[in-house]
Amino acid sequence: MGRPKNGYFNKAGDRIPGTTTVIGRFKDSGGLLQWAYKTGKNHATLALQGKDAPSHLYDERDKAAEAGTIAHDLIECHVLGRARPQIVCDAALLTKAENALAQFKEWQELSRIEIVATERSYVSERYQFGGTVDAIGRDVRGRIVLIDYKTSNAVYSDFLIQLAAYALLLEECDPQFTPQSFHLLRVSKEAADFAHHHYGELEEAKRAFLLMRELYALDSQLKRRAA
Repeated sequence: MGRPKNGYFNKAGDRIPGTTTVIGRFKDSGGLLQWAYKTGKNHATLALQGKDAPSHLYDERDKAAEAGTIAHDLIECHVLGRARPQIVCDAALLTKAENALAQFKEWQELSRIEIVATERSYVSERYQFGGTVDAIGRDVRGRIVLIDYKTSNAVYSDFLIQLAAYALLLEECDPQFTPQSFHLLRVSKEAADFAHHHYGELEEAKRAFLLMRELYALDSQLKRRAA
């Protein structure tokens, strides 16, 4: 989903970090290490079999992620009412992506959540960070709900922290859209399977993000001193 091309700035004109920048600074690297181990092991097996490994280190990862990425783009265009882009890819990948889109449409029909706003960018003057919300909706009970899209094979704690950070932005910058419920819509990378995860509150995740934001600022100060 989109974000301001030049980043986020506060009212004083100073550049401030985005939500994903803050969270990414302290993100667990375990998944990347596991991927590196698995890739290296696969390459070693191919070598023993007398076969060539992929020409580029990221070929396997990028191919695996392609079906999920295509599905994410299709869902995004559907939600935003945009014309569907021309997609050139393997027929099997497109079939998986189309299946994910169909699952999303079924979820949307069953949940009866009305999308009322998409891709809204905000800046918190109180906490000095910015973020772009994927979607805001209203459920059948009239409650405002926050929706975020992810392409991933699993749900990680930083997804919840990101949702909580967006909630902080809405509470401060657009109170009419203060979320009362949270929906994480996930498309798996390889199979492009669609999954829905619902959370009633994320108070612990809000506290976690604010601690991350404080540590991010302290870390920046220490880096300047050490330079």
